[in-house]
Amino acid sequence: MRVMVIGSGGREHAIIKKLRENKTITELYALPGNGGMAKDAVLVDIGAKDIENIKKFALEKAIDFAVVAPDDPLVLGCVDALNEVGVKCFGPKANAAIIEGSKVFSKNLMKKYGIPTAKYEVFTEMDKALAYLEEAPIPTVIKADGLALGKGVIIAMTREEAKDAVVSMMQDKIFGASGSQIVIEEFLEGPEVSVLSFTDGKTLIPMVSSMDHKRALDGDQGLNTGGMGTIAPNPYYTDAVAAECMEKIFLPTIRAMEKEERTFKGCLYFGLMITKDGPKVIEYNCRFGDPETQVVLPLLETDLFTIMQACENGTLNTLDIRFKNENACCVVMASEGYPVKYDKGFEITADELPETAELYIAGAKLDGEKLLTNGGRVLGVVETAASLQEAIEKAYEAVKHVHFGNAFYRKDIGARALLAYKENN
Repeated sequence: MRVMVIGSGGREHAIIKKLRENKTITELYALPGNGGMAKDAVLVDIGAKDIENIKKFALEKAIDFAVVAPDDPLVLGCVDALNEVGVKCFGPKANAAIIEGSKVFSKNLMKKYGIPTAKYEVFTEMDKALAYLEEAPIPTVIKADGLALGKGVIIAMTREEAKDAVVSMMQDKIFGASGSQIVIEEFLEGPEVSVLSFTDGKTLIPMVSSMDHKRALDGDQGLNTGGMGTIAPNPYYTDAVAAECMEKIFLPTIRAMEKEERTFKGCLYFGLMITKDGPKVIEYNCRFGDPETQVVLPLLETDLFTIMQACENGTLNTLDIRFKNENACCVVMASEGYPVKYDKGFEITADELPETAELYIAGAKLDGEKLLTNGGRVLGVVETAASLQEAIEKAYEAVKHVHFGNAFYRKDIGARALLAYKENN
């Protein structure tokens, strides 16, 4: 089988490493990938949004199966384009990827089908949004409708912050066209949980839950980032919460999408908040999360490629998908100054890295035989263990063996989860 993975980050590297376990895959390509993946896949210099050239490459190489991992190509219709030329894919078509591509669509879907989420209002005119904020409860949450590299959400703690957010999105266009329509929604409180799921449009199988750490600095301080680390499973996602989510959120969502004639196949990501009134949806993503994937896939026992094929051909209900009864921790090593301004081009080295550690490279390029930093989030260091405490300790021990010039990382990944375990016991 000839397989290609669209995308270039740590998530894609984790997917590629897991796919390599399947011996029926004879050729594995990454479009465009990054230098850190060169040992695991053939790198092809075609951008993830260059759908026309992705399609041409698939035909030239007689690709049998494609994994479309990032949000942009999914929303732009990459799966549709590949299906048109006979390439099977893991990932939703554009009409289903809208569940992430438009926050207005997803909020209206939840309202229509009674799926628990924050109360909200939609605005297409700035004056009306600003007038609404004169009386709206504060804090509040302002969201750009479209994709914005995961940064189109502003939590406003004061009325002035909320108005500034509206002006910056709708007038100053800081998120481009994504901010021409906005959602203003109720501020929810409670622990956050990420749950990725496999679905073929009818059957849905949740993966191990995880906890992301978005802020750049220890103690959840600093700017929001794409994610500075993750742990799995998430202690707040108890069996009781999982059962409630399946009944009130997960199955109703895929059934709603089917009723809307937008059948969703692939990985559906649920960003949840466990409020005093029960779990509620903060957001949907139409793909694997990053860096959640880096802690979820190492715990997957069942063959990933077999699952992906079942999602595509509608036979997910025939599989017994299993995860290890273990814990995982991912510490992201980033470039000093991320997520704002940072230097690139430092050599990455790993001396005497523990055999159990996984490195998932996110932002790197090859210069001859040297691997150089080429992004804000450079790589994720992942370890698994029987207990979360041990997984965290092993991950940080492994971090000591990875070096590059301006490296920085949070020192408290998993600390909140450990505290939750202590509080629950």
